[in-house]
Amino acid sequence: MRLHVILAAVCWCGFVDSRKIRGISSSYKRFYRERKSFLCIDGSKVIPFEQVNDDYCDCEDGSDEPGTSACPRGRFYCTNLGFRPHYIPSSRVNDGICDCCDASDEYNSHAHCQNTCWNLGQRERAYVEGQMRTLDEGLQLKQQLIEEGVLLWREKQSQLRELQQAAEDLQIKLEDHRRRKHEADRRKEQTLKALEGGDGGLRRQNSTVTGIFKLLDSNKDGSLTVDEVQAKVALVHDEERVLSEDEAVALLGGGNQMDLTKFQHTLWDILTKGDSVKIKDTPGAPGSPAGEDPHLKAVDRAAEWEATNLKKVEEAYETVNMEISDLQKKLALDYGTDWEFLFLNSQCYKLKVYEYTYTLCPFNQVTQKSTAGTEVSLGKWGMWAGTPKNQYSQMVYENGEPCWQGGSRSTTVTLTCGTETALRSVKEPSKCQYIMDFQTPVACQPVLKQRGIHSEL
Repeated sequence: MRLHVILAAVCWCGFVDSRKIRGISSSYKRFYRERKSFLCIDGSKVIPFEQVNDDYCDCEDGSDEPGTSACPRGRFYCTNLGFRPHYIPSSRVNDGICDCCDASDEYNSHAHCQNTCWNLGQRERAYVEGQMRTLDEGLQLKQQLIEEGVLLWREKQSQLRELQQAAEDLQIKLEDHRRRKHEADRRKEQTLKALEGGDGGLRRQNSTVTGIFKLLDSNKDGSLTVDEVQAKVALVHDEERVLSEDEAVALLGGGNQMDLTKFQHTLWDILTKGDSVKIKDTPGAPGSPAGEDPHLKAVDRAAEWEATNLKKVEEAYETVNMEISDLQKKLALDYGTDWEFLFLNSQCYKLKVYEYTYTLCPFNQVTQKSTAGTEVSLGKWGMWAGTPKNQYSQMVYENGEPCWQGGSRSTTVTLTCGTETALRSVKEPSKCQYIMDFQTPVACQPVLKQRGIHSEL
């Protein structure tokens, strides 16, 4: 009799214990200590303790049936020793399908579940260890890139200072060449005035007038005729056309011939202005002192020389200022706290997806090129758009080419940790909105390493 009582007590305790423990995580065991009553975890009701795990739902939050499927809101805890523990809805308990890798959810069903937690855990541990090795290598590479970024940043700053110094030197040289050109132009103007004024100038002019008259007077009879004017004089803007008889007569002052005296006060003035007619095959206006006086030729060449030199210095000054502007724009960008992303500038990464080739040029633009050769802009550099904890985890490229549905194309680039810098994937989840996975060592974060492998593994 006594033996029967002892056996019954042991069985009852085991029964109560099995109902008490099954489906409960270690952090919740304090709520299920055996006592006369059980308080629902949401505090809504107190029930006798023997009603816990009795396959009848008493608590609204389902806390009295953690190991059965009685409560619609209940949760069953899979211990999954050797793998990751997790909760499943209590409706899946004893439903004939193995949800927990340790088979604890099918303790009272006909399902033949095997404990696969160790194998799953082993695979996940191998994966995590591989990720940790990648992270270790990525962090080492990141440190190298940080060091290179710092050196590159200093190099760019030094380059900027050199360009700014060159701009200052060119500014001084520019002012000097402007002064020289102004002086050369002034000397040329003074020479022209000197040649055009005074008796000496008049004699030279008269000598020039006589020379031009003799050039036009083909038969050397001391007078110009309509035929001679037609043969030697042409329109400035239509040199190939022969003057008509009426046009030649008009140039001769209305007559059919003209002597030297009349030439000096009529046709000579017209030729000297050079805006309507000229002597054939003769550049410039005949009779102007520029083609005759050697001193004027010298000052004219000097003025042209100074103008050429000034233009060269102006072009060099403009080029240096453009380089300064471009470099300042590059240096104004955010390349990370340690300039670790600086090496990406001026680099481009390609990936072919079906008939398209996608090109990512960090801090510049994203493009899509078809096999037919058509290239489309998917956005220009916009901003960093990561999380508050890691703002450098995402890039946004915006204001690409217009989309046929309205708006413009844009691309979001997610940066992930890896031992190589490469464009890994491109997707278009919605029309004209693209997402890219860009892998690089500089995306590796030490915080990931500190977490280590999951404690449950």
